[in-house]
This record gives sequence, C-alpha cells and structure tokens, in this order.
Amino acid sequence: MAEPVPNPSRLARVLGGALLLEPGEARPLLVSALYFFLLLLSYYLLRPMREAFGVARGADSLPWLMTGTLLAMLVANPAFSALVSRLPRRRFIPVAYRFFEVNAVLFALALVLFPAAGTWLGYAFYIWLSVFNLFVVSVFWAFMADGFSETQGKRLFSVIAVGGTLGAIAGAWLAGALMTGLQAFSGRPRLGPPALILLSAVVLEAAVKCVQTLADRFGMGQEAGGPREPGPGPLEGLRRVAVSPYLRLISVYLLLFTIASTLLYLAQGRIVAAAFKDQAARAAAFARLDLWTNLLTLGVQLFLAGRLIRGAGVPAVLLLLPALTLGGFAALAAWPVFTTLAVFQVARRGLHYAVDRPARETLYIPLEPDDRYKAKPFIDTFVYRGGDLVGVWMPSALAALGLAAAPAAIGVSALWLGSGAWLGRLVGKVMGKEKED
Repeated sequence: MAEPVPNPSRLARVLGGALLLEPGEARPLLVSALYFFLLLLSYYLLRPMREAFGVARGADSLPWLMTGTLLAMLVANPAFSALVSRLPRRRFIPVAYRFFEVNAVLFALALVLFPAAGTWLGYAFYIWLSVFNLFVVSVFWAFMADGFSETQGKRLFSVIAVGGTLGAIAGAWLAGALMTGLQAFSGRPRLGPPALILLSAVVLEAAVKCVQTLADRFGMGQEAGGPREPGPGPLEGLRRVAVSPYLRLISVYLLLFTIASTLLYLAQGRIVAAAFKDQAARAAAFARLDLWTNLLTLGVQLFLAGRLIRGAGVPAVLLLLPALTLGGFAALAAWPVFTTLAVFQVARRGLHYAVDRPARETLYIPLEPDDRYKAKPFIDTFVYRGGDLVGVWMPSALAALGLAAAPAAIGVSALWLGSGAWLGRLVGKVMGKEKED
C-alpha cells in the first residue's frame, strides 16, 4: 500500500483558513504581497524628503505644488498610454518602473552636484514623487486585476494589501534610521537624501523582478496586440472614461473621496496645532495616529476584510467609508477636539487601506485591458490629484465667501455616499455581465 500523502501542517491549515486561501494560490499571493511591499518601501524611503522639500519655504507653497503635480499628470498620462500601446504587459510595466529608477539616479546626482538649486530642485522632486507614487501603485493594482479573477480578488486583495502596509511601515522607519545614521557617520547631511534616493531605485528594481515572476505565473505573452493586451491609441483611456458611465462613476467616487480626505487633512492640522503647543508634542500625536492606524489596518486586512468583501459584496462595502466619513465630519463639527479627530481618522484610514481600497480595485477585474492600463491610471492619477487640488483650495474659497468649511465637508461626504450607492448598482450589472460572458 502506498504511503499516504502527508497533510499540510496545522499552522498551514490555520493560516490557509484564516486567509481564505485555496490550493495553488499561496505562491502568487506571497509574490504579489512582496511586490506591493517593495513598491511602498521604495516610496516611503523618499516620502519624508518630499514633505520636507514641500514646506521648505512655508506651507503656502503646497497648493501650488499640487497644481504643478496636476499639470505633470497631463503630460505623464498620454506618455504612459503610448508606452502601453506599443509593448505587452510583461514589458511595459518594467519599462515604466525603470524610467522612474533613471529619474531617481538623476535627482541623486543633481542634489550632490547642484546644492545651490536646493529649493527649486526640491519642488521638482516633490512633483516627480507625487506622480511616481500614484502611477506605480495604479499599475500594480491594474496588474493584480489582470492576474486574479473576481472571486479571488474579493478574497485576496486585502491580504495582498498587507504587503503594502508593511512596506510603508518599513520605509518610514528605515528612512529615519538611515538619514540619522548617514549624517552622523559622514558629517555631511547632504549625502543623506542622495543615498536614500539610490536605495529606493534599487528596491524598485527588486519589484520589477516580482513583475516578471508573476507575468510567467499569469501566462502573459511576449508580444503586443494580443487579445488580452491593451490596444493602440495614447488617448484611449481618456476616451473610455468619457463614454463609459461605469468609469465616470468610479472617477466621481474617487474625486469625492480625495476632496473629503484633503479637507480632513487640513482640519487635522488645525486641531493638532490647537491641542498641542510645541512641535515635539505634535510629532508624538501624529506618530500615535500612525501607529493606531497601522495596527487596525493590519488586523482588518488579515482576518476581516476578505470575509467582509466576499460576504457583504462590493456594492455594500463601497458605502462604508463614505458613511463613516459623513458621521465623522458631523462629530467633528459638534466636538472639534483631538479625541474625536483621533477616533475618526484612525477608523477612516484603517477602513480605507484594509477594505475600501481592495474592494475598489476589484471594480476593474471584469473590464478590458485598455480600461485597466489606460483609463485606470488616468483616474488614479489625474482625477485623484484633481481632488487634492479642489480640497486644498476649497477652505480659502469658502472663507472668501464667508462660509464655514465644516458644512461643506459634510455635504461632500453626502455626495460621496450617493455616488457610492449609484456605483454599487452598476457594479452588479457589470460583474453580472462578466459572469454571463
């Protein structure tokens, strides 16, 4: 009698059950999570530098930097779509990432060779990194929507997002540790940022290796123009957003999310400044918010989000964050204190990273390649930064009209909730049609 095949270990069975894994999914899940970990590690190594450069001449420059970022998106989107039209998926993603790697090396050299251009070079870096972050993450989720089925996405996208959460934590910690260590060791503070930029480029190249591994796993070919590859036309993504009610509603949903997020960010700055009188206490308050957010996000991502998305359904999940935001802004209007802000901000950010973002990315799974790789980057970059721009200028515009920001924030949240309900009805039709096909 043949020896029985050994059963998986108890730990493997427990983890598989907790993460809702099915046979054959463990390896692509781990590589995908590693891919996202490396992307956000690469970004968060540079994010503190971006924030410091952005306020080098005061916070008043931030609205103008966001305006510059939006203009940069107008150039970057057609250029990326042109690349997508000429190369297959397994090639244009590495090419795009390596373009950013080359940019990173040039910025590192410029910081060393032209220290007198510090402020303007810093502003250019701020805009470049704002473009980099949105593009690489948008392409990542498009790739995930391409490789996993709708059923898998509902179960696994929140687990894959854990990789990004860990990468963000590791990048933020490593940036601080290395900057302090490099400056103490060399005695030349200007060597710190160039070294981090070069390290970020190396980490991004490691993410490229994950792309190549997953492309083999997903069976992606070497030639452009196949039935699962994006077609020609650098403006095709914009055209598809214009003609598709589904993509237009996703755009509206994301735009209102971003406006609400920016309004909350500005309110957070005011409340923290009023509650804590010195810089150290404010920094400690922000650190506590980040810690609580990350702990909540990790727990929900690992053990609750997949079950919630699969059980309640994507249409219902799309309503959770707008409803929470509506209630949170109402609570802040009644009790504008740090405790209210902390509960609201931690719950909102945790729910966004753990549930709302993975659920939103499943919306692209049943769509065509041009929708995923041309329309989606346009929505995730230009529309997103457009929301930032509206949100950052809105308080000034309201103040000029003699209006308060709090009712406007509640109104934006209500509109967002309505758009989520409308989008949810379309989701059922689009995903139902995909199942029939």
